[in-house]
Amino acid sequence: MTFPTHIVAAAGYVFDDMGNILIVKTNNRGWDCTGGQIEVGEDIEAGVLREIREESGVNASVQCLCGIYSNVGKHLFYDGKTEVPTKVMLDFICHYEGGELATSDETSEVKWLPKDRVLEYITAPAIRYRFQKVLEFSGKITYSSYVTKPSFKVLTERLV
Repeated sequence: MTFPTHIVAAAGYVFDDMGNILIVKTNNRGWDCTGGQIEVGEDIEAGVLREIREESGVNASVQCLCGIYSNVGKHLFYDGKTEVPTKVMLDFICHYEGGELATSDETSEVKWLPKDRVLEYITAPAIRYRFQKVLEFSGKITYSSYVTKPSFKVLTERLV
């Protein structure tokens, strides 16, 4: 039996007490939220909190799950050679608990923005789509599947 290979990733959309949202400028995707792959043996919530801390210097707490996404398309990694498997991504709304903004090996800028201005910064279509879902979150989780290559296309979407 061959087991399927998926990347499991989690994203943290961190809000402070004034309603600002944390964004980071990544080396490959432009402006984005914090997040990344869950490591072997790591709890998903612990993984998203680790990614938030590593990429921004911020400590946060998970408030709720707001989105589950499947990128079902296959494409090549940034090196142009390695095939990237399909991905399952879990989006969490998080609350700022403390820490000072700091960049990392993966981020060149970190900033707080009023949530009504965040989409001015987000240009990648899939990332923008997910940010819009966070900003519209009403308590129901979005489940969606999409592809990003050759162009972004939503295949399915529903609230659960």
